[in-house]
Amino acid sequence: MATQIFVNLPVKDLDKSKEFFTKLGFTYNPQFTDENAACLILGENIYAMLLTEPFFGNFTKKSISNAKETTEVLIAIDADSRKGVDEMIQNALAAGGSTYMDPMDFGWMYGHSFADLDGHQWEVLYMDIEAMPKRSE
Repeated sequence: MATQIFVNLPVKDLDKSKEFFTKLGFTYNPQFTDENAACLILGENIYAMLLTEPFFGNFTKKSISNAKETTEVLIAIDADSRKGVDEMIQNALAAGGSTYMDPMDFGWMYGHSFADLDGHQWEVLYMDIEAMPKRSE
């Protein structure tokens, strides 16, 4: 069983990406942050490595996709409330991000999404597990 997760994302301008996510309230692990990469702390033992495109290219033999044109991954993170979802989206928009889907409201689960400066898609979700419909067996 894994004890940590590192999602690696290519970015065009590392400084602008760091500034963007800082405006959303995130911080960085300086141990894994330099001029080529920034270790964005998403939660306990959950990180997104923001890698400059040339540095990212060292870890793959495939071409790097343009996340503004294609979807390579949907990154889902949780919020502590519906208000927290909306605040994260508002902060992302104020920092230069964009939305790509309308909010989704299933009663027990509420979510909205934003695209960061490089077009990576981030889903922000609040789930009230107690209100989740029970599965029939």
